[in-house]
Amino acid sequence: MVERLSGEVLCSIVGDIYDCVLNPEGWAGVMIRITEAVDAAYTTIALAGTADNRGRFAAQSPWDPVQMRALQEDYDFDEIPGLKAAVVGDVDTPVATLSLMSEAELQQTPFFQNWAKPQGLREACIVKFVHTPDRIGLLGCTTRGSRGIISVEEQRFLALLSPHLRRASLIGDLLDQARITANLYRQTLDHLAAPVVLTDPNGAILHANEAAEQMFSVQGPILSRNGQLQAQNPVAARALLEAIARAADADALLGSRGIGLPVSAPGQPPAVAYVLPLTEGTARAVFRPACAAVFVSTTTSSSPLPEAVLATLFDLTPAEARVLLLIGGGLSASKSALSLGIGENTLKTHLNRIFAKTNTKRQADLVKLVSDIGSPLATHQAGAAARP
Repeated sequence: MVERLSGEVLCSIVGDIYDCVLNPEGWAGVMIRITEAVDAAYTTIALAGTADNRGRFAAQSPWDPVQMRALQEDYDFDEIPGLKAAVVGDVDTPVATLSLMSEAELQQTPFFQNWAKPQGLREACIVKFVHTPDRIGLLGCTTRGSRGIISVEEQRFLALLSPHLRRASLIGDLLDQARITANLYRQTLDHLAAPVVLTDPNGAILHANEAAEQMFSVQGPILSRNGQLQAQNPVAARALLEAIARAADADALLGSRGIGLPVSAPGQPPAVAYVLPLTEGTARAVFRPACAAVFVSTTTSSSPLPEAVLATLFDLTPAEARVLLLIGGGLSASKSALSLGIGENTLKTHLNRIFAKTNTKRQADLVKLVSDIGSPLATHQAGAAARP
């Protein structure tokens, strides 16, 4: 298992994931590699609307096509053991079926009896890697009945892959149907509707397409200051440069940083940035000597949920991000604890960690912090402040 889940294997798969931004045909190969790494029978990426109760496979490793079609058409989220828990749970948090129920309980379900058991399958591990206002993305690995339960190490491996899947899928959306190859290079970038800026490790601008230059000319939501890329939102400015610097080191080191950074100033139309590493020895190396490509989106559908924005900016856990969203929205500690279903002592523990990570000391500082970030937090902030 050590070799299957090694750091070298992780970095290699992450690199392949990012290459799929430029070559979407590579997703099937990525699914095969993940299947092999976690010793699964097959692996899928499923997408669903936030109001849907069924998903559709965007990519998968080889498995019986008739059975896979039946899985999508005959079963909704509530009928597949463990799937609903992943859908409503936190992003980047794997959910293994047998961590939610016993083997006996699983084997009694109609899904297991009618679909999984006849194929010699056992359990699944599902991680939600995308959750935007209109879409949910799920990575699922299903194991054979002949192997043991999904291990903690295998779940951790999937958790480490999750933010890279998120970045690649959301940037891929911004590219529309454009296919970037060595022969198209800057010409393709210049014809993309999405603003794209290529930078060196320090954020120095090496190339900006026409859409990005337009943003520079109107002074937002991204800026060019002395040749360096800057975010109009001062809270996100440091996080953007940190993400670019990490992109220069290695694909896997970037983690969740640089995903959905709110770069527009408070009160301005929302815009978020995504940082794609341009690592040597990959298909993305066509853009070298640039080390990072920064994509900007002004569409609401590509904006992450408020909790994800805060987690990215300040390296918060999901629980800490939920607390900051409520406290920063003006809700009292007691009402925040009640709303989250936790004790006040637990909330105070989260608050102390939030103060340390955000370099603040009191609730008023957090309220100002959330206000300074602005969109996409503004709607939730107003709702929290209006609660009795």
